[in-house]
Amino acid sequence: MASSPCCNSSFDSGLEIKTRSVEQTLIPLVSQITTLINHKDKLKKSERSLQALQRVGQAVNVAVGRFVAVGEAIAAENQELKEEMSLACSEARRAGDAIARLTEVANAEKPESDGWSTIFSDRTGVVKAARMLLSSVTKVLVLADRIVIKQIITSRNKVLITLEQLERVCSFQEFVQMFSQFGNEMVEFAHLTGDRQNDLKDEKKKARMAAARAVLEKCTMMLLTASKTCLRHPDCESARINKDAVFQRMRFALELVIQIVTDTRMGTDAHVLPISIYSEIRDFKAKVEGLREELYSLPRDTLATMLERIVELTEDFTDSAYTSHEHREGILQLCHLSRQELGQLCVHWEDAKSLKAKEATEEMEISILKACQRVNELRRELHRAAVGPAMDLLKYHADNVVLKALKVSGGEGNLEGVAEYSCRLTEQKEQLVETCQLLRHISGTEPLEITCIHAEETFQVIGPQIISAAQTLALHPSSKIAKENLEVFSEAWESQLSDLSILLKEINDVFEGRRGDKRNYLSLPRPGKHSSNLKTVKALKLDAEEQSAAAKLGLELRLLMSDIDSESEKWDDQEHEIIRQAQSMSSMAYSIYLFTRGEGLLKTTLDLFRQAEVFSEEGFQLCSSLQSLSSQLDDEEKVVIVSEAERLAAACQQLQVTARTTVQGKSATFLKVESSIQNTKSILTIVGNLLPVCHKLIRKNQSDSSSLSSPLSWREKYLPSPIRGDLLNSRSTNGFGVKSLEHHMASLTFLESK
Repeated sequence: MASSPCCNSSFDSGLEIKTRSVEQTLIPLVSQITTLINHKDKLKKSERSLQALQRVGQAVNVAVGRFVAVGEAIAAENQELKEEMSLACSEARRAGDAIARLTEVANAEKPESDGWSTIFSDRTGVVKAARMLLSSVTKVLVLADRIVIKQIITSRNKVLITLEQLERVCSFQEFVQMFSQFGNEMVEFAHLTGDRQNDLKDEKKKARMAAARAVLEKCTMMLLTASKTCLRHPDCESARINKDAVFQRMRFALELVIQIVTDTRMGTDAHVLPISIYSEIRDFKAKVEGLREELYSLPRDTLATMLERIVELTEDFTDSAYTSHEHREGILQLCHLSRQELGQLCVHWEDAKSLKAKEATEEMEISILKACQRVNELRRELHRAAVGPAMDLLKYHADNVVLKALKVSGGEGNLEGVAEYSCRLTEQKEQLVETCQLLRHISGTEPLEITCIHAEETFQVIGPQIISAAQTLALHPSSKIAKENLEVFSEAWESQLSDLSILLKEINDVFEGRRGDKRNYLSLPRPGKHSSNLKTVKALKLDAEEQSAAAKLGLELRLLMSDIDSESEKWDDQEHEIIRQAQSMSSMAYSIYLFTRGEGLLKTTLDLFRQAEVFSEEGFQLCSSLQSLSSQLDDEEKVVIVSEAERLAAACQQLQVTARTTVQGKSATFLKVESSIQNTKSILTIVGNLLPVCHKLIRKNQSDSSSLSSPLSWREKYLPSPIRGDLLNSRSTNGFGVKSLEHHMASLTFLESK
């Protein structure tokens, strides 16, 4: 945004756009303001073009008025923003008035000598008004976004207060009442933070938010059982330790969320990632290749220092007890060869400088290529040294033998057995922690680094919690609550092992260049949103035969998704509401496709049915967008779109009914799986047929409408795509906020390109 020719000064005033919703709302305005400023003068203007121009000015002024009215309503309800918001709204109103004045036909008919200036004569005035409009609108949107942050903070504060009350309760009755309130508050917090996570532009912040929300989601169930166990056995020290660890973890995650949304830090380097070998190799290669352009400006010892830092970091691998002798020798050998190649490069570099060469010599060019190739080989060896043992470790612990033995020992009241298997689980935890540390070094992207750190911290915390839960059960082997508590913590451990397996695949995909096949999408529904109809359904995994049958259906699904992706690429406006919803549906279908292969985030049939519900809801949203499009078409074109929209709605309804139908038994569940996938295929087929038709009609409609018939029809034509995240809860602001502002922003994308 900052690079836009018309808004550099505005965006250098401390306004940082951190969310996609605000950015996407401004993009059409930036584009059209640029068009307005770059409008070419003509010696003669037809009456029709002058009148069209006047309608543009009037439409802009009306739209600004409505936009400002919403901004002023927000200011009235939020005293802390009133002064800033009112000033921004006042600037926007003045800018709208100026643009309307500069586009008046009456003014254009007056000779310039009479003192009248128009869009054709006063380019400076147009630029000034356009900049003021863009700057003020941006300020209003960014200020409205602060309300979203305030909402999240308020929601967090409510959760914290209830959390403190939960920690102090002394009776089951009081606990049940308080936990019910806590659950409702956590659901609200999950909605707000989930929307914020999806809306964030910074991928690192997004990954941190995902990690913090994952902690909160898992800890909510742990808090329930750990608290119940402590209430049932108030004198048990291990139960108290177990409970205290959960509360501490939840408070840490809540604080982390607030740091992310407010962009603050707990400590000086709280948001700075530890140095990784991947990033150091990337920077080293960039410096080496930069010698071609910086032949004389880079100090020689800089490259040597950078390489030594890489070599020092490789000690995490060579010193690890889990690195094989073969890998250790390979790493040391490649470090030695990298030093040799750098030394050779420095010799040729000095030779080139002594010859006062203007560019890298042939010998130096060859040395640059060799030095980069050698560190690439080092990275490849480190990747093998981290990923191979990690996969072996996951396979070795796939049956969770130690965890099962620990649960059995606890249930039998066998304290010696619990002590023995606790030691073995601690060893396993240390292995997993070190594995995560090595994976972080070679992960390949900063978001994946953050995920590795989250996995490391999770194993570090859950390991001791399982042990304290097992000790409690061993002391009270007949306690159903203590048994349930140990089971919950064990499931969290198994879940993290599963997450680590997915993380390994993602790291491999990045390393092998397969990254980005599909957009990131939060596949599993947020807690509390879609689970009400599925509570009684048992979560099952497909057996080998069922998986094979599902895989065949998945291949057909993948072909349909490819067709949709191919059609999507043809759209000029990738942010159009229809194409974004179609791409979102294709992304959800990809999660279902991965399920048919036994991969991805959908692990059980219950996950699949929840995903199917979300998919159908997105289909209904697409139906609404198609209805909006049909209102802009003539009768013949309208019939086609309405007919297909009705077919789509019927197919979505069928999928929703299928997903919500309760079945009993393994065979009936698999039939439901098949039916859900078949219904998904039917929906994708309709969407695939609709996309080229909609694209053609939209382009035709745009080319036919060279002038504006009325401000209303013009606004409908240029209505931008709605923002994904539901940024502002209407209950706290009577419906005013970024969502309301963006709706009125629709009218601000002015002056059609000619």
